[in-house]
Amino acid sequence: MSFDGRLLAGITVLAAVVQGRSFVRAGEALGITTSGVSRSIARLEERLGIRLLDRTPRSVALTDEGKRFYEQVGPLLSTIEDAANSVSGSAGAVRGRLRVDIDPYFSRLILSGKIGSFLAMHPDLVLEMVTREHVSDLVADGIDVAVRFGEPASDAMIARKLLETRVLTLASPQYVKKHGKPKHPTDLTSHECIQFLDPITARPYEWEFRAAKKVVSVKVKGRLQLSDVGTMINECLAGRGVAQILSIGVQSLLASGRLVDLFPDWPGEVFPLYALHPSRQHPPAKVRAFIEFALKVAKAKDESGTDRR
Repeated sequence: MSFDGRLLAGITVLAAVVQGRSFVRAGEALGITTSGVSRSIARLEERLGIRLLDRTPRSVALTDEGKRFYEQVGPLLSTIEDAANSVSGSAGAVRGRLRVDIDPYFSRLILSGKIGSFLAMHPDLVLEMVTREHVSDLVADGIDVAVRFGEPASDAMIARKLLETRVLTLASPQYVKKHGKPKHPTDLTSHECIQFLDPITARPYEWEFRAAKKVVSVKVKGRLQLSDVGTMINECLAGRGVAQILSIGVQSLLASGRLVDLFPDWPGEVFPLYALHPSRQHPPAKVRAFIEFALKVAKAKDESGTDRR
């Protein structure tokens, strides 16, 4: 069986461009010049008979044909790397570059301030974190792992549920004093509610309440609709209205009395947090290490609202 080593070399360069999102960073990662990267990509495109990349002075992105090609060969490169690590005895080594696509809320309120401890544990690792409102194409964007709230929208990724956090219905003491405390979830129809927009549909999430086997859906109304959780929390603190907010990250505000849980007897509504990574039999050690780190930090924050360093 013949083997085209130049083809594999070109695919390796393509992977470096995708992961680094530039010819310059790909060259730095591979130890070759930027012009060398460009020539290698050109040879690969000529060999395949397709254009793999759209190039502008500021960005590099896969074409549709390039995306389809990389979705097939990207996991194969990772399998080769895993096999090499396995026989060399370094399968458990946490090293290299780790690209993480992470939910902005989770990054800002949960992980922020703790990432240094993760890097200290793994001195041979370079961590690149990208915050986005919804999950990108992990393979096409060279993402190793994503962390997101909500059920996964695609079966093409391996999903690990990290935890489920309660959905709390909150208001500030000022709001309760001015407008009264609702006795039942259905009373919210007469209250000003701050609604959070689903990043995928751009429509407000529906409000649902669960207690034992009882499920109540409430059509709320309000003049403020937001897509940023931090802004929603601040507006709720300012007395602008009632908001549904995930328990994780707001426990300290409840403990201090700055926010009030309006329906503690309806604790059944929960929202999951998942770690997602491209389909592979065995994720790399760096991916496993980050998932365990995210799980530990998230659980500590959800349970106590305080930092356990």
